[in-house]
Amino acid sequence: MSTTQLENLAETLKEIVGDKLAGLQIQHGEVTIGVRAEDIIAVSETLRDNSQLRFDTLIDLCGVDYSTYGEDLSAKQNLRNKRFAVIYHLLSVELNQRIRIRALAENDEFPVVDSVTEIWPVANWFEREAFDLYGIVFTGHPDLRRILTDYGFIGNPFRKDFPLTGHVEMRYDTEQKRVIYQPVTIEPREITPLVIREEHYGDCQS
Repeated sequence: MSTTQLENLAETLKEIVGDKLAGLQIQHGEVTIGVRAEDIIAVSETLRDNSQLRFDTLIDLCGVDYSTYGEDLSAKQNLRNKRFAVIYHLLSVELNQRIRIRALAENDEFPVVDSVTEIWPVANWFEREAFDLYGIVFTGHPDLRRILTDYGFIGNPFRKDFPLTGHVEMRYDTEQKRVIYQPVTIEPREITPLVIREEHYGDCQS
């Protein structure tokens, strides 16, 4: 979209969505709006049904953990010191325009956002993925359960405080003749590579 189209879309959003906009910015050739978690259903229905918007297609949905996001960046992005968010990427096929939504979960300990599966059914598996990897609960989801990790998996592996090694590992036990789970045996270690350079490496040669 051109700069003029982006600016026109931004003005249309301000006019139609109104006081439910918690933020709006134009960056990287896209419009991003912020909405409160409590308003995601109402805003999504407006974006889909309004004749000037017609965002009929949900392209993607994912979770985000902002726990180590810099303070300056957090202020710039209007994150209000919230840890978890759900990001939605929408497309209007008819009007050939795109938009990104950021919905911040209010509770960092138990992040909850309403499900949009009734509005865009394709959200079903996307929301399950965000639930599995980030622990974000989507109220109203018809079948909210893990989708990528194993049954009985503990924790949410995309949270920034989840250990790189995980909590458990599995192996085949020859005596029991089955796969078993056990605590991780890998020792914690730094994975930053050691870089060794020769003296005067890269200097121009005469």
